Amino acid sequence: MKKISSLKTQKGVGLIEVLVSMLILSICLLGMAALQTVALRNGQSAQSRSMAGIMSNSITDAMRANVTEARNGAYNGSTCDVSGEPGGSLADSDITAWVSSLKRAIGQSACGTVLCQAGQCDITVQWDDSRASAGSSTHLVTTRVQL
Repeated sequence: MKKISSLKTQKGVGLIEVLVSMLILSICLLGMAALQTVALRNGQSAQSRSMAGIMSNSITDAMRANVTEARNGAYNGSTCDVSGEPGGSLADSDITAWVSSLKRAIGQSACGTVLCQAGQCDITVQWDDSRASAGSSTHLVTTRVQL
């Protein structure tokens, strides 16, 4: 009977084990990179939503400082334009500054809408959040305040 040497049968097994473990490690690292990418996108989306709320409060404060004009509808309208008219009213100046701040804080796709009726105002901030949702996605944040 022939005795088979255990060293000869084990030749190359260590290398295969190393290659399999390297494959598993590389798959895990790719998964971690994908997870980090998703976390960054979701973090950016959450920051945009937070900034939309903060910016809504900003125009609300400006409207409360100019409450007579706000109740008369001077702030009403929807705009994505930051080109204000020189010598315009305080409300026009506030809206222009607000939309400019929206674009700096959220992105160039940001727009704002204000609609006041009977002392109750709806402030809507809209922007494109397609990076976070992996497709075309318009997000809206609406704040309702009583002046």
